[in-house]
Amino acid sequence: MDRVIQKKKWNTKKILTIVGVLALAALISASVYFTSGKSKLNVNTDRITISEIKKGTFQEFIPVNGVVLPITTIYLDAAEGGRVEEKYVEDGAVMTKGQPILRLSNTDLQLSLVNQETSVYNLLTQMQISRNAAQQNTVNKLNQMADVSSAFKEAERVYNLNKHLYEQKAIGLQEFKKSENEYNYQLERKRLTQQILRQDSASNDQQLSQAKQSYEGSQNALNVMRKKVGDLIVRAPVDGQLTSLDVEIGQNKNKGERLGQLDVLSGFKVRVDVDEHYISRIFTGLMGEFTFADKDYKLKITKVYTQVTNGRFQVDMQFIGDVPKGVRRGQTLQIRLALSDETQALLLPKGGFYQQTGGNWIFKVNESGTMAYKIDIQLGRQNPDYYEILQGLKPGDKVVTSSYENYGNMQELVLKKP
Repeated sequence: MDRVIQKKKWNTKKILTIVGVLALAALISASVYFTSGKSKLNVNTDRITISEIKKGTFQEFIPVNGVVLPITTIYLDAAEGGRVEEKYVEDGAVMTKGQPILRLSNTDLQLSLVNQETSVYNLLTQMQISRNAAQQNTVNKLNQMADVSSAFKEAERVYNLNKHLYEQKAIGLQEFKKSENEYNYQLERKRLTQQILRQDSASNDQQLSQAKQSYEGSQNALNVMRKKVGDLIVRAPVDGQLTSLDVEIGQNKNKGERLGQLDVLSGFKVRVDVDEHYISRIFTGLMGEFTFADKDYKLKITKVYTQVTNGRFQVDMQFIGDVPKGVRRGQTLQIRLALSDETQALLLPKGGFYQQTGGNWIFKVNESGTMAYKIDIQLGRQNPDYYEILQGLKPGDKVVTSSYENYGNMQELVLKKP
């Protein structure tokens, strides 16, 4: 009796065919997936930073450090060299104008002063002697003039009398001519004596003027010498605080050597170091801001030092408005130096993504928060907190701003919550 053989529904050939088709489909799918450029990476959201794009006030500024300095500093240099004999005050003392700080000694300078004083006194004595001699000579000339005048008047009287008598034929011609000659002699003698007296007076005036000029010159030299000796006592030129006093008793200081400095306490300025990269954008009038004791204060650049040293240059800033109470010389302030005015802009918080992308692209999170995909963006200005977005994003968009160092060439991030 024949037995019916049932045909197997799944045979080996059919199974192998199905497996081959599935493998081919998987290969095609994988090929399409990997050649489509949509490589993906699973990322835990607790390991990344997601930031939201917002529109707000943007100002380009750079963080810099400034040191508080007195508004004016006067350097104390040795006007004359010498040995430090005495210190009247110590470093840090608050001084008033003219108050002595220290005393130097200089025997050569003091000896020169004595010699100069002696020279002036000798000159003054010589002037007095010359003046007395000139006065005596003038008295003699005046006495001589008096004698001449008296003789002239007598000769004139006799001449006039004899002239009258001669006209009356009371005396002879010989006697008249004798009186006439005596009169003419005394007249000429009087003229010469008057001329000599005038010349003597002019000579005396000239000698007196020259002696006076010589004395005044010597006196000025003596005053200068006295001032130089007086400069051996170093005094405060203005009111202020004495700082950096570098002297010790017995120490020798050369002329022009720095002794210390005097800080005027009427106000403060801030000396700021800036990177040379910004030298073309820094100018007087730029504003800065810093926080002190939980309160904001403003500063303005008043002077730019264009000399670059070790890649940095300096500017001076002054306080605008209130000056912080308790601020001290040498204190360091962290300043936000503004390079632009405040404007409205799209703000992208700063993050580690910039090191891998250069600001050319970023991972944007989809609305459901499950995926982040790569998009191109364009950034503008920046400050320590934000980048300015020029293109590629809009307010409300969310992006991954943490580092992309481990993402390689991934095109999409699959965001997984832990």
